[in-house]
Amino acid sequence: MNDQLDVVVVGGAGVDTNVYLAGDDIDWLVETNFTRNVDCVGQAGGYSSRLFARLGKRTGYIGPVGDDHGGRLVRDTLARDGVDLTGLFVDPGGTNRSVNLVYRDGGRKNFYDGRGSMTLQPNLALCRGVLARARLAHFSIVHWARQLLPIARELGAAIAIDLQDVVTADDPYRQDFVDGADILLLSGVNHPDPAPVIAAYHRRNPRAICVVGMGARGTVLGTADGVRWFGPVAHDRPVVDSNGAGDSLAVGFVTSYLLDGFALGDAVQRGQLLARHTCTLIAGDDQFLTRRELDERFAALRG
Repeated sequence: MNDQLDVVVVGGAGVDTNVYLAGDDIDWLVETNFTRNVDCVGQAGGYSSRLFARLGKRTGYIGPVGDDHGGRLVRDTLARDGVDLTGLFVDPGGTNRSVNLVYRDGGRKNFYDGRGSMTLQPNLALCRGVLARARLAHFSIVHWARQLLPIARELGAAIAIDLQDVVTADDPYRQDFVDGADILLLSGVNHPDPAPVIAAYHRRNPRAICVVGMGARGTVLGTADGVRWFGPVAHDRPVVDSNGAGDSLAVGFVTSYLLDGFALGDAVQRGQLLARHTCTLIAGDDQFLTRRELDERFAALRG
């Protein structure tokens, strides 16, 4: 039996409650606002695992769930998608939760409850066994995951780190994640010009490739050769929910570049196509792009 994996996702999966506002904003003058509220498996670990699997990659997950309804939802959903759950462990504090307010233009505000993420101690021997099976380790920045960085490096896996919404490049919480990365993926929501933060990361880790999601402005690629901007890609459906967009850009890029051998620029565009499609999906609509569909859209983009 071949138990090799293409990628292991390291980090927190959980249950998102997406609250879709009926109006343009919350009416704070009244007690009740009418919304559409949908629960789904999400957060960086959940979205990334599901997206890799949807693209046909042999995917493993290392991370916690609670012994509760949310944990069973996460476990059952990932198992249904074909994700290897050997590295799943239990958080006594329960399953990670997020409440995401989603505006009518697809923008969002996230309220994250990471439960025991700051205190959990994973079984390092078990995690080593899972990581040893994979070519790529894709990390989100939950606190306990930093313990697995030197293990993944020792085992020779390529390491991609999703830094999320970076505020400043010298944030001490993120420094060992930055140091351990081959690829850094981050949101540019706090950086209208991401060139300075890219330069700061390259001073600290010269080998790192940086991919910065800029929302409607496109994507920025930073390498030793400089900074390159990519404009946004078109889609025939509107943006309705930007949750999962950053994970989709990250998964599309690292899959294309590290696992499928595409050039850097092509990998960025494939990540953009995956992200733009995810933005057309309401929570619970699991129609993420397959590898065949992504290939078709990339061929059409290239003309």
